[in-house]
Amino acid sequence: MRLERSHMWGIQGSPGSMFKLSKKADYGLIAVKHLALHRRDHACSANEIAEEYGISATLMAKVLQKLAHKSIVAAKHGSSGGYQLSKEPSQISALDVISAIDGPVLITSCVTNHGNCDATERCSVKEPLRRVNESILNVLGSVTIAQMSEDPHEPSLVALRT
Repeated sequence: MRLERSHMWGIQGSPGSMFKLSKKADYGLIAVKHLALHRRDHACSANEIAEEYGISATLMAKVLQKLAHKSIVAAKHGSSGGYQLSKEPSQISALDVISAIDGPVLITSCVTNHGNCDATERCSVKEPLRRVNESILNVLGSVTIAQMSEDPHEPSLVALRT
């Protein structure tokens, strides 16, 4: 997955510009958190989750199918069917969900060996960007769905070093 640049603050890197996850990755995290919160109650349908959060049911169904394909959720068929988590919420990271939906998380293509940049030989930011990307992966990999499901008034999930 390539993080998209938000147009909320401008394209040219204006102060306050940010990177954001894709809409499908957002929906994947919403769905998995919902399933974590309701895992002891019942299997949840795509329609139920979509309705709860005001999301397109068709899009939610596609997101849940991708998550099922990557064994993050399991589909239950029948009259009490729907989706349930395949593992405990503490065993699923935000990175697992995002990668299942969008593939590898990359802030730019030059952080891999497959980049198409013409300036690779004389680039002075490739290594710093690789380290930034690695840090993002570490943070996303350390945040679990169990943590995301905790009381929102609890202290921050991840403390970033300054």
